[in-house]
Amino acid sequence: MDIHNPSYVPGHQLLAGKSVLITAAAGAGIGFAAAKKAVEEGCRGIVLSDIHEGRLQQSVQKLKDETGLDAVYGKVGNVAHEEDVQALIAFAEQQLNGVDVLINNAGLGTSCTLVDMDDDEWFKVIDVTLNGTMRMTRAMMRTMKARGQGGVIVNNASVLGWRAQKEQSHYAAAKAGVMALTRCAALEAAEFGVRINAVSPSLAVHPMLKKSAPPELLAELEGREAYGRGAETWEIANIMMFLASDYSSYMTGEILSCSSQHA
Repeated sequence: MDIHNPSYVPGHQLLAGKSVLITAAAGAGIGFAAAKKAVEEGCRGIVLSDIHEGRLQQSVQKLKDETGLDAVYGKVGNVAHEEDVQALIAFAEQQLNGVDVLINNAGLGTSCTLVDMDDDEWFKVIDVTLNGTMRMTRAMMRTMKARGQGGVIVNNASVLGWRAQKEQSHYAAAKAGVMALTRCAALEAAEFGVRINAVSPSLAVHPMLKKSAPPELLAELEGREAYGRGAETWEIANIMMFLASDYSSYMTGEILSCSSQHA
């Protein structure tokens, strides 16, 4: 066994009988990894959402083929648009006969120094990454409160909500906002039995990241990690599954770091 490169962890029925909705779940990133893990953990049905229709349909079919679960559905939507959020929640509620777990994975990042950044770039990142998480959380809280059967919301934050990095002021501000939103919303949701927590990855390497970041930057960031590598997307997804499961029943309002960076 290579302790620095662990083997893929099989499912243990952590989400047996649960239904799951995941945003930004198409492609090869954390969202699809979480979707696959949710099925492997025994979820009864799942809705994937993404802004890219073609990639979404491919991901739905891939998940069906790889897991054998028929109850996999896709819904195109943009979390920056309230009407899309409402349509997505309604679709998922109908297809799944109620959503037990929402994973807010949608986020958008670019690289730009603050002195060179215009308002449009700032607001675009904030609107998807922070406001989109708020819109989905708000809509799901309302639905879960009305249903009266509890539920779980897991948000995807980032270590940049805590740590400084050049050219990331907009993304870092958005992710810090996701952390604060998680903590405050969790106190309100606790009153009707809904738990809200967040994961905070440092670096998860996948094809989309490799396309958007220079190799030398990725190498530098991986070099800062304790294991000398970025996380596999499924390693982040595993932590999401823990937070979505009953094993974390007494956790709410928590931001769980999944980083191996040196202190």
